[in-house]
Amino acid sequence: MDSIVEAIVQTFSSSASRELIIFLVSMMPILELRGGILAASLLGVDWLRAMTICFVGTILPIPFILLFIRQILEWLKNTRFVKLVHRIEAKAEQKSKSIEKYKTFGLFLFVAIPLPGTGAWTGALVAALLNMRFKHAMLSITLGTLTADVIMVVLSYGLLGAILP
Repeated sequence: MDSIVEAIVQTFSSSASRELIIFLVSMMPILELRGGILAASLLGVDWLRAMTICFVGTILPIPFILLFIRQILEWLKNTRFVKLVHRIEAKAEQKSKSIEKYKTFGLFLFVAIPLPGTGAWTGALVAALLNMRFKHAMLSITLGTLTADVIMVVLSYGLLGAILP
């Protein structure tokens, strides 16, 4: 992921503002706020500004994913992307096993732990496929994203060293 973020930063740093680059990286599936925080760190953006931009960029697409992803996947099954849809559904099904048992809290933990394959986009996909209520899913994903944001800022900006003696 580091090399992808570095390539995006190098490509767009001469033509776009630092904030716009961070915001767009944060909106991308897979990269999300983890990539956005990394981009912010590379671009020298202060941690509080980075946290805010990354949080907003990551959360912005989530309501649309929760509301429309099932219909989009069903429509895509009738196109040449049917194999891709089956892979996405299989991956979401695999991830859903860890969430299903604890529902709302499980979704929060899934999104909050900043590991590859977890995050707001995947959490929203799993929540939609599990037919979770919108407000429960949105709350879990929002709180999980905020938690992951704090974790990533502490790790990326070295704030842990400033906090601990």
